[in-house]
This record gives sequence, C-alpha cells and structure tokens, in this order.
Amino acid sequence: WRESTNFQAAYYPNLPPGEYLFHVKAANNNGVWNEEGAKLKIIVNKPWWFTVWAYLFYGLVFVSALFFADRFFRHRVVLKEREKARVKELEQAKEIEKAYTELKATQSQLIQSEKMASLGELTAGIAHEIQNPLNFVNNFSEVSVELLNEVKETRNKSQETRPRTEEDQIEDEILEDIKQNLEKITHHGKRADAIVKGMLQHSRSNSGQKELTDINSLADEYLRLAYHGLRAKDKSFNATLETDFDPTLPKIEIVPQEVGRVLLNLINNAFYACAERSRSASAERSQNTMSEKQKGISENYQPTVTLSTKKLNNKLYISVEDNGIGIPEAIQKKIFQPFFTTKPTGQGTGLGLSLSYDIAKAHGGTLEMASEIGIGTVFKLVLPLTF
Repeated sequence: WRESTNFQAAYYPNLPPGEYLFHVKAANNNGVWNEEGAKLKIIVNKPWWFTVWAYLFYGLVFVSALFFADRFFRHRVVLKEREKARVKELEQAKEIEKAYTELKATQSQLIQSEKMASLGELTAGIAHEIQNPLNFVNNFSEVSVELLNEVKETRNKSQETRPRTEEDQIEDEILEDIKQNLEKITHHGKRADAIVKGMLQHSRSNSGQKELTDINSLADEYLRLAYHGLRAKDKSFNATLETDFDPTLPKIEIVPQEVGRVLLNLINNAFYACAERSRSASAERSQNTMSEKQKGISENYQPTVTLSTKKLNNKLYISVEDNGIGIPEAIQKKIFQPFFTTKPTGQGTGLGLSLSYDIAKAHGGTLEMASEIGIGTVFKLVLPLTF
C-alpha cells in the first residue's frame, strides 16, 4: 500500500509482464474509510522482443547463420583439398615418369650384362637410383588415395543438404576412377620395390655374422612361420606338416637369418605347389575331364609338406619335400636362374631360388632338386658340418 495524500497519481515502475489487481481505498472528510475499496485489473504485456515470435525469429537467424557458415567453410575445405590433390597428382606424375626413365635405363644395363657375376654391382646402382623414386611413387599414391577418400566424405556431407545433380554424379565417377588408378600404381610400385629388394639380397648374400645354430630348431621354426603366414593370407588352404629331424645333429656355424631365408623360400614354394595341384584337380573335376580312378585319387588328395634333416658323410642334409604338382623336366635346369619363375605375373619375382642357391654356395654348400610331374618335388640344402 502507498499513501497518495493529496496526489491523485500512483507510480509502480519496473513491473515485470503479467496480470495485476490495483486496489484503492479512500476516506471522506469525516475520516470514514471505504473498507471494500475499488479494484482495477491491469495486464502488463511483454515487449515485442521477448515474445514467442521474436524468439522464433532469433532461432531462425541463428540456424541460418550456422548453415551458411558451414557451407562457406566446407567450400573452402573442398577447394583446399582439391588443390592439394592436384599438387600431389602432379608430383606423383613427375616421380612416375622419372622412375620409368630410370627403370628403362636399368633394364638396358641388365640386358647388356653377360655375366651374373656383375649382378651385385648392378643391383647396388639400382638400389640408389630406383629405391627413392619408388618410395615417392608408393607414398604419394597412398596419400592421394586417403585425400580422395576425405574429398568424397566431404562431398557426401555437403550433398546431404541439397539434391544431387548430374554434375555430382560425373564428379563422383571421376574421383572413383582416379582412386582405382592410384591403387594400381601402388600395387605395381610395391611389386617393383620387391624386385629391387630381391636383387639387393643377391648382392648382400655374403653378409651377416655366423654363429652356432641348432638346425632342427631353426627348420621347425621356419616351417611353422611359413604355414601360419600362408594361412593368414588364405584360410581355405590346409596342409599336413611332417617332420623327420635327426636328433644327433650337432650345432653348426651358419648365418641363421640367411639359411632361414632359404628354408622359408623352399617351404613357401612347396605350399604353392600343393595349392596348385588342389586348384588344378578342382578345375578338372568341375569340367568332368577326369576318369573315375583319377577322381578317386583327387578326392583323397591331402597336401603334405615334409621337412627332414640328417647327417651323412660329414655333411648336413635339409630336405623340403612336397606332393604337389611337380616341375616339368623342360624347365628344371632354369629354376635357379635369376628372374625365372613359373608363377603368374605379380606372384613371384624369379629371385627366390636364385638367392637361395647363392646363399647355399656362400656357406660352402649346394642346393639340389628332384621333381616328377604329378608326384611332387624335393629340394635338398646340403651344408658342410665344418668349414
């Protein structure tokens, strides 16, 4: 309540919006009060900037600002990524051209070389001239694929806010073609890198520190390593592993990493021969070109790889035998030649057996082979027990 005295006005400043009931009491000259008084209902409205419509307008302005800011920054990111991809592609093209030129020069040198004794010197030069360009090709192709994936993700997000156009479809197809081309470049670049490394192993086959080694343990270790490595790549492949180790073998002085590389290569080749025989038998069964007897033999075929060691006449024999497809007699004399391979393109460099032969020779031993089509193949690594 407020005393108004002789003033006929009352002030109630800073009233918040809402409904109010204004009461007035008055007295006459005799001091008699009207206890009931008078009442007046008053509604104080909110200002327009606090209304629901005002808040909706504020929200719309805020969302619109976010949308246009997002579109603006996305557009900037896309432009930057496109520019980066263009620069990477130009650099990659230059590196590929450079690598191709150097590979052609190296190929000419290899053709002109008449003796394999000069292979070490040639591969040393190849390593310095080819390895760096190949690294650039592989690295930039992988990075470019990642950038293309990021560009596609960005495009997909931006297209969620608008309908797709025919230009979007064309751009997506172009990006996918570029990605496939880069993947092919990476695949063949890595294959070329494997060839260079295989040639380097030729020139370095005599390096390494010799130490007393338990051959039985080394052979068993690499047999398991090769089998589990193959199973990791092809879970459908199964083979029986058999071992026949001579327990009387003494430890011999070898470079275990080098001999292990030979064993790994021979065992992998044995698994490959078994897998080829299984695939060949399956293909013939599907075409019904087998006799009933052949079908029975094929159905009972179990890929088997046998690893054995024995001591004979002061020499150590390590045998890797398989019951795979066998090696034709016409090519048996060529299998130890560098770059000769019977595997499909991309699955072998043709340097594995040649390198194995060089390692055996460096240890004062030999690498022997016997094979028969449809029966199998046996490789024997012969090492002297004393040097």
